Amino acid sequence: MSASSSQSTGNGFTSEEDPRVAIYDPHAANWADDDDDADDDMHYVVAPDDREDGEEEDDEGNFHDAAESLGGVEIELEITDTEAHDDEEDEETQTETDSAHPRRPIYITREQIMQLLGHAGLGRIFTTDHPAHRRRMLHPEEDDDDSEPDTGYGGVAPRRGRGRGRKAFQKVPSDEGRNLMGSGAFGTNDRPEDTIKRKKKLAYRLMRRELGLGSSGRQRNSNRLISQGMIPESSKADTIIHYNARCYSGQFSNDGNFFFSCAQDFRVRMYDTSNPYNWRYYKTVVYPYGQWTITDASLSPDNRFLAYSSIRSIVCLAPTDPGEESEPFLLDLANTGTGSRRGYRAHPYFGIWSLRFSGDGREIVAGTGDNSVYVYDIERRQSILRIPGHDEDVNAVCFGDSQSPHILYSGSDDTTLKVWDRRSMGDGREAGIFLGHTEGLTYVDSKGDGRYVLSNGKDQTAKLWDLRKMMSKEKADNINVSDYTTNFEYRSNVYNENDFRPHPYDCSLVTFRGHKVLKTLIRCHFSPAGSTDSRFVYSGSYDGSVYIWNLDATLAGKVDVLKATRNSRPRDPGFLAESYDFISQNSGTWQTCVRDASWHPDAPVIAATSWNGWGTSQGTCTVHTWNDGMDDDEGEPMGKRVNAQLEHDDRLYRTSTYMGTRSRRAIFGDDDEYMGEL
Repeated sequence: MSASSSQSTGNGFTSEEDPRVAIYDPHAANWADDDDDADDDMHYVVAPDDREDGEEEDDEGNFHDAAESLGGVEIELEITDTEAHDDEEDEETQTETDSAHPRRPIYITREQIMQLLGHAGLGRIFTTDHPAHRRRMLHPEEDDDDSEPDTGYGGVAPRRGRGRGRKAFQKVPSDEGRNLMGSGAFGTNDRPEDTIKRKKKLAYRLMRRELGLGSSGRQRNSNRLISQGMIPESSKADTIIHYNARCYSGQFSNDGNFFFSCAQDFRVRMYDTSNPYNWRYYKTVVYPYGQWTITDASLSPDNRFLAYSSIRSIVCLAPTDPGEESEPFLLDLANTGTGSRRGYRAHPYFGIWSLRFSGDGREIVAGTGDNSVYVYDIERRQSILRIPGHDEDVNAVCFGDSQSPHILYSGSDDTTLKVWDRRSMGDGREAGIFLGHTEGLTYVDSKGDGRYVLSNGKDQTAKLWDLRKMMSKEKADNINVSDYTTNFEYRSNVYNENDFRPHPYDCSLVTFRGHKVLKTLIRCHFSPAGSTDSRFVYSGSYDGSVYIWNLDATLAGKVDVLKATRNSRPRDPGFLAESYDFISQNSGTWQTCVRDASWHPDAPVIAATSWNGWGTSQGTCTVHTWNDGMDDDEGEPMGKRVNAQLEHDDRLYRTSTYMGTRSRRAIFGDDDEYMGEL
């Protein structure tokens, strides 16, 4: 393809003069690809405030994402014959043909531009400074058949298919995972009473427990095995909580008495779950200066305070007491004690993607958009540690041990999971690195024992790691991690498994597959010890399900949130204007993306928070309980639909294609009334 010359656009302008037409030229300076500002969910939305109509908007409200500013722009391309002609006669013939059949421009829509620019292969073509590209340019003789096999991560595509695609996936069931299941660190195993192997059903185990058969040790073992078998994978949800905004995360407290959900309307709703089968609305807190969404939240160990963040350097700290109506405390992570800035507008810009309370509740660790990890001391009201330890955004952080604040984990878009020991950071170096993901990490969860950690990645895998098998800093310094990634654009593309190539330095224990990590930073977790005997790991998925795996990477269960919620609220055309879906282009259909899920610590209950609705333009929190494989409950009917305050309304069951603003406010309350204008 070559750039077209002065073609008429049909409005009196030539293509060079028409300001609406951009001529594509890969050698032009203004066509250089710049991905530095691209980030997960980086769209700017100003939080609602008390501004009267007619007041001037702040300058920050004029921020627009690159994807939104492409409207009306067209790219004109001309298809030319690239083959060389051998003689002048052929050239004259070609000229006559061109005169008889003038070339016509090709117009590309905004959506096609987004998919074109988001394709990893195209990015590698124009990235002339990519290491693999330089090697091919400087040493073309190394690309012959006798050369060393291509890793597949550099250049456009390898010439050979050896070691790529599904055949390069790790073995399932995993031998290492089987060993972990038998070690006792991830739940108990059945203890045979005789030489006859038989699968004991739940009713049999319950009968023996009621009769008190067996020793105390066997009874404890039987109780743990009972909890392992109670996976809440019914095809129906007990309760569907509807929001007028996409739901980004939701978690139970450590004691199970509390649940919170974070939505894109900059509100965190809290619920009393002391009875996990009968939730009660608690209170709502607001992020006053939110940008795009609330990115994360964390409860203090004593459940007294909730910390929540947005794409700003400010963390809000709000009391959970329903009688406390004061404004949240603002914790400035940019305050490291070296300056005296005041006011949130004076803070240097960086967003917070992840945050966690320490086990003693005195500190908060955060992963940020300036490639750093921050540790904030709540009593001193300042950040006491900043670790600029990654090359790209830090999407996930956590403490390694629930009883100690010394070990930190951080996962980044640079594909690395790093371990930090605060007791030995005089030189600012990490204690070790985990390599194995070939794309950026979206979430990190610690088992809390200072040993095992779980991560989710944009390479469509979740991985289990052992702290004892991490790679040393000295060895990792000799590895260029950028050589083993394709920089897959997960927000606008579908992952092609045929392009997968295993990481040659993978030091993970087990790799879990089957879920889809697309569109947003989808989360994964260890299952709790009380309700599951620590037997499983689980993750949300873009396809609308919660995937539950055994430690040997086999699928233990699946919660189908899409099936449980499909068409569970009336269609509202007002919410389809900004349906956030470039992949399937099905904004008029019901879609579900499970971004987060939480397993109750003491009951067989899973709460899934999702982008849900027509074109994933709204959100839900669905409660799924174990029901012994039955689709209906003997008590209350399943599939109950309620609003954010857990209020039942028959209008949620309507099947009409339009819901007016007044009806929407009546259902979802004044708490959400401005969402109809987003």
